[in-house]
Amino acid sequence: MLKMENISKVYRTDTVETHALRELSLSVEEGDFVAVTGPSGSGKTTFLNIAGMLETFTSGRYELDGRDVSGLNDSQRSRVRNEKIGFIFQSFNLIPDLNVFDNVDVPLRYRGFSSKERKRRIDHVVEMVGLGSRMKHLPSQLSGGQQQRVAIARALAGEPRFLLADEPTGNLDSQMALSVMELLAEINGAGTTIIMVTHDPALADRARRNIHVRDGRISDNGTGDTQLPSAAAEAATPSLELAG
Repeated sequence: MLKMENISKVYRTDTVETHALRELSLSVEEGDFVAVTGPSGSGKTTFLNIAGMLETFTSGRYELDGRDVSGLNDSQRSRVRNEKIGFIFQSFNLIPDLNVFDNVDVPLRYRGFSSKERKRRIDHVVEMVGLGSRMKHLPSQLSGGQQQRVAIARALAGEPRFLLADEPTGNLDSQMALSVMELLAEINGAGTTIIMVTHDPALADRARRNIHVRDGRISDNGTGDTQLPSAAAEAATPSLELAG
């Protein structure tokens, strides 16, 4: 599903060279749920941006869904990103003047779907996240947890191959965070691969795989709480290969 080999990312200025990632290697199988933890500045957000093709890397090889995406140009990366990846951000990134339906609709319009197909997808995912009765509500009329559910619905509407979540519970209280994690577990159980960056070890332990990034390298990994299995768990245990 996702395979990185010796990925390095170096930021350079006239006087400073910063190594954000150092020969990081990682393989994630279809249907897995991977939590990525690490201290501030460890490289985990850079890793997520590269995984989501929002950022290029200095060296290494990256295969996504069986395709080498290392040498793609901006428009090619954008096309692959729009077709295969859904994003969930800590700050929700909802448009305040648009209601729930229209917020979820925005990325679908860019994909060129017909109005009938967009409505079908929106109705399905908004019901999935439990907000069918709030379709016409503005973000300001929703709680933080509900806003994050809208953001998840928006990510799912494009039917991505996998979700990238950057601190999806960071702006939520503990009860709302638990609710969002349960929703992510349901989505993963339905077959969607999830990679989640989080600062909370308790939430990370609820994923099926837990990797730790320090100084741009993966320093250790473990198996998460099996009460939230991936869709592939009944057939086989997805593998996670780590190096560097």
